[in-house]
Amino acid sequence: MLKKFVLLSALATIMGTTHAYQAEVTATYDKFEVNDWYADKAIAIDGTYYLKSVDIKNSPLNEASFLDRASNFNAAIFHSDLGYGETTEYDVGVEYFVPNSNFYLNGKVGYQRFKADSDNYLYTGSVFIAEVGYLPVTGLLIAAGLEGYNGSSNYGNDTNAIDPTLRAKYVTTAGKFDVNFEGNLLFSHNTFYDLAADLYLDKTLSIGVAYSGSDMSNDDEDFFTIRAKKFFTPQISVEANAKFGDKVDGYGASVGYRF
Repeated sequence: MLKKFVLLSALATIMGTTHAYQAEVTATYDKFEVNDWYADKAIAIDGTYYLKSVDIKNSPLNEASFLDRASNFNAAIFHSDLGYGETTEYDVGVEYFVPNSNFYLNGKVGYQRFKADSDNYLYTGSVFIAEVGYLPVTGLLIAAGLEGYNGSSNYGNDTNAIDPTLRAKYVTTAGKFDVNFEGNLLFSHNTFYDLAADLYLDKTLSIGVAYSGSDMSNDDEDFFTIRAKKFFTPQISVEANAKFGDKVDGYGASVGYRF
């Protein structure tokens, strides 16, 4: 009897930690077309390392790290072919949930390079994001900060800006379902915004909708996104999306792995 109890306890411990993870990597392909202007084909690889194992508990798998307040280091490589030139960006960042408090810090720095297909135009520059946030209740993050860039081209023109940002994320329940709401604002010469909502049909599957736009009167790039994400195992996920607007259409897909 004692041996059986010890064996069952060991199995319970193993099963209880099987779904925890400490790192994840995602590969993404995205295509974005603006009629009669350009077609953006992009690939990206991003990775995240958490300072402690993420405890999934009873969370939707896609929201586990956020709900567990898992501090992390992250990095990404992005390459885009616009049809008239190519852009490459390298980013590194850190997300930090201050222990024993409800405060949050987020920072990112990156390097960008754009090379035109004609006229030998070359632009290089740096980008950054710095945020301070607060979690007033479980599942709700409100963060404000600054987003900026600084660069120059071989034609001698320099570009730089520092603009304020505001964003919020809220994961909660609605009846028997989990839901996620997100909003992002960038206050530049014009205001740019992103809004999104996801419904979790179960802990492994979500469907959602998003809207990106600005207050520019002649902005033809406002568009909606329909998206879905499925975890086939606690480690492997696949996501797909479709974009559409008056002059915009596109699609994207990504594959993620946790370990």
